[in-house]
Amino acid sequence: WWQHSSSRSIPSDIAANTASLNTVELLGKAYPRDDYSNVTEKILSKVGKNLHNQKHHPLWLIKEQVKDHFYKQYTGRFGTPLFSVYDALSPVVTVQQNFDSLLIPQDHASRRREDNYYLNRDHMLRAHTSAHQWDLIHSGLDAFLAVGDVYRRDTIDSTHYPVFHQMEGVRLFSCHELFCNVKGGEGFQLFEQGPRTAHKQESHTMEAVRLVEFSLKHALTRLMTHLFGDGLQVRWVDCYFPFTHPSFEMEINFQGEWLEVLGCGVMEQELVNSAGAQDKIGWAFGLGLERLAMILYDIPDIRLFWSEDERFLKQFVVPHICQKIKFQPLSKYPPLINDISFWLPSETYSKNDFYDLARTIGGDLIEKIVLLDEFTHPKTKKVSHCYRITYRHPERTLTQDEVHDIHQAIEASAVRELGVEGRF
Repeated sequence: WWQHSSSRSIPSDIAANTASLNTVELLGKAYPRDDYSNVTEKILSKVGKNLHNQKHHPLWLIKEQVKDHFYKQYTGRFGTPLFSVYDALSPVVTVQQNFDSLLIPQDHASRRREDNYYLNRDHMLRAHTSAHQWDLIHSGLDAFLAVGDVYRRDTIDSTHYPVFHQMEGVRLFSCHELFCNVKGGEGFQLFEQGPRTAHKQESHTMEAVRLVEFSLKHALTRLMTHLFGDGLQVRWVDCYFPFTHPSFEMEINFQGEWLEVLGCGVMEQELVNSAGAQDKIGWAFGLGLERLAMILYDIPDIRLFWSEDERFLKQFVVPHICQKIKFQPLSKYPPLINDISFWLPSETYSKNDFYDLARTIGGDLIEKIVLLDEFTHPKTKKVSHCYRITYRHPERTLTQDEVHDIHQAIEASAVRELGVEGRF
């Protein structure tokens, strides 16, 4: 759960995967639907696009720069790269992989249907690349990067889209590897039984945690310096993740602003042990590729990553992956703003249900949606929501007529699908 969520709107071509009523068909497999299934056709149409593997795409460029850095900085005994890279793992994972393997409690808020895309009770679109940590460690790896598309239901604005891309990094150390460069380190141990404190887990020695934390922060500071250039200021903020302790968010000072770029920490030993590496200690990090690309290339709107407009894509065709690119924005087309009000049904209603519905119909024509007003009728106790929808296409001017048609379709669909009572 490395990033505080990221999500958003999508092109209105109806997905090729025409799922039958009782199964979801995806990547050549059929998943029986049940009361948990909530993935939309719009989202299914994104699966398999793999922007991070499209040559010269800005997300591919970031991925390649990070890979290049890790390949060059970390080599094994024979000069071979220490880290292996996995960038084609299927985004369909089990709930066990996405949550249970990472020690995320059964009642944790991050598991809610409102926030995730479930194929059914047991399968989902991964919400983070951390879903692969356990399997990769279990397969015997000590150092790896996992890159892929991740899926979350969320608000709609210029930095959130329901599909985004993450990179996970994990490195494990044996006792010898961790202490071999420490003067007089022969007597040091990785493990002891003690209390859990703010700075370490019960089973770790203070010396081991200090070195792992130093290795992690050093690796990430060098990575960010590689991306953003020398003289970069970074700072570390203590935070919480279920699968690391201690945990940190890394912030960088970019053009005078402190920006959060990733989450990381010392891996929970229970996770490492359960994956069969009980004689090792390790660190892990997770970063968002869109986040880094938006900062590094000054890309103003996350929808642009899905653009097929040459004016966008050709700016990233460069002879060398490390070339500095200053994105020239496509001109900002005028927005059209429409409000929509309705009474909520008495049963469960989630804002993300409305956002998903609006996305399915309006796609990338919707720039953002804000809940303007919430009002409870004094007599009937019914609740009314008013949303403001900003329509603006990143590549062209929209007409009043096309927006009017989409807005009407959203109104009709909200009544039909969500059981709201329109105040149109």
